Amino acid sequence: MSKLKVENLGKSYDGNVILENISFTAEPGDSIAFVSPSGSGKSTLLSMLGLLLSSTTGTVVVDGQDSDALGDKELSRLRRETFGFVFQHTQLVGSLRAVENVMAPANFAGKLPFDARERAEQLLGSLGLADRLMHYPYQLSIGQKRRVSVARALLLDPPIVIADEPTNDLDADSSASVADTLFERAANGGILLFATHDRELASRASRVMHLEGKTFVER
Repeated sequence: MSKLKVENLGKSYDGNVILENISFTAEPGDSIAFVSPSGSGKSTLLSMLGLLLSSTTGTVVVDGQDSDALGDKELSRLRRETFGFVFQHTQLVGSLRAVENVMAPANFAGKLPFDARERAEQLLGSLGLADRLMHYPYQLSIGQKRRVSVARALLLDPPIVIADEPTNDLDADSSASVADTLFERAANGGILLFATHDRELASRASRVMHLEGKTFVER
């Protein structure tokens, strides 16, 4: 299982500081909620934590590997092997059916120790979508698309799952299904990092970091 160490992380755009001085360590079994109002930098933080966006200051260290010291190919490999992402706007491929969207990460992973389609179907079934395997995104509700994106994030059994507002705009049943599945990852020794403004969801995390000024601190 992976370990994540964040040191003095910050991001600026055109000289404007968005986030600064964020430091924490995440160990296997941790679930960490980042709580702040919408538009305050949570998505930016998650993108930096998942190595999708470079930081202006500080660094992210994954299992002793300083991401700043890695070349593009090494960084891509580390990101692919370590992280599963649940994006705020799902980012499903419109031309692919639900099960094909979930299987998509397997196209970049090389040889797998399991059958990708079988695992995709199992994950969708566990999220209540066994009858939606062959549906295209336009045929799915917002909650169903969100659950497809969760299944996709979990396909390769990543040690760290990063989720951006995973229950936003969901009804109670869909929200509970998504939350239970994500927290199960941490319960099984993974790391869950998620952004939310839902304090009830945040209360389920083992740790909560709140935005104070332009940094997130644990309290």
